[in-house]
Amino acid sequence: MSDASPTSSTPKSRTPGPDDPVPGVAHVVLVMSGKGGVGKSTTATNLALALQRAGFRTGLLDADIYGPSIPTMLGVTGRPVSTDGKTIEPLERFGLKLMSIGFLLEDPKAAVIWRGPMLHGALQQFLKDVAWGTLDFLVLDLPPGTGDVALSLSQRLGVTGAVMVTTPQPVATDDVYKAVSMCRKVNIPLLGVVENMSWFVDTAGVRHELFGKGGGQAVADFAEAPLLAQVPIDQSVREWGDKGTPVVQAAPDSPAATAFKTLADALVEVVTARADALGDDAGPVIDRSGGSGGRRRLPVTK
Repeated sequence: MSDASPTSSTPKSRTPGPDDPVPGVAHVVLVMSGKGGVGKSTTATNLALALQRAGFRTGLLDADIYGPSIPTMLGVTGRPVSTDGKTIEPLERFGLKLMSIGFLLEDPKAAVIWRGPMLHGALQQFLKDVAWGTLDFLVLDLPPGTGDVALSLSQRLGVTGAVMVTTPQPVATDDVYKAVSMCRKVNIPLLGVVENMSWFVDTAGVRHELFGKGGGQAVADFAEAPLLAQVPIDQSVREWGDKGTPVVQAAPDSPAATAFKTLADALVEVVTARADALGDDAGPVIDRSGGSGGRRRLPVTK
């Protein structure tokens, strides 16, 4: 899809503030957890790519300043440039617009040792000073925990909502409950929950729930939000991610890629329903024609 100027069919269910840094972005989706190691970056990357492959103009912002993963997962090593001396052009891969602190480091193995104010300044630049253009979705991969990054974003950016990522076992869900509570306190809408590493199917076709079961649904019940998808353990997710080609792109018919596409479809339905509830006639739109015409509302599951 082209980077044309916004039209009347561009979704507008976000509630940006007066100094919104991304005025051309219709929906800002935070992928968060409160817990490290549950697959936030994998989920954010494959969700963004699934939305892009479905026809939505999509960007992906790596908001994990201390542990950026997006450059590796998407196989991008270039450096952003400025063509006008004012804004930074995002890098692109598979049609996604991308920004990460990892693109700016001289040594990719070097640690980013910053205090809070520097972190906030970098995030603000990645939003305000990057030429994101017109996007249907901007997906943000947040760091673990319930600290400064999520709080800053809630104060400075009108977000559509958050997608919570968890694994089934209590050692993960106990922390994810805290992230849900934080979202409620800072008024970040909860769009839904993703349960990652839900099960593993061996070569004999037997399903093993290695990390238990029911954790994702328990978090969804606590959040009063839908369980959007369950993603199985699939070695190809790790293999393709390490090679810089997310599984949604590399093996789109695999069980894990199918789960991520289910997540994207479910997210669009939730956002559409939310837009309807807010009285937003635009709603999410999709253009399968490859041009500026033929845009239509997606069906909504009531």
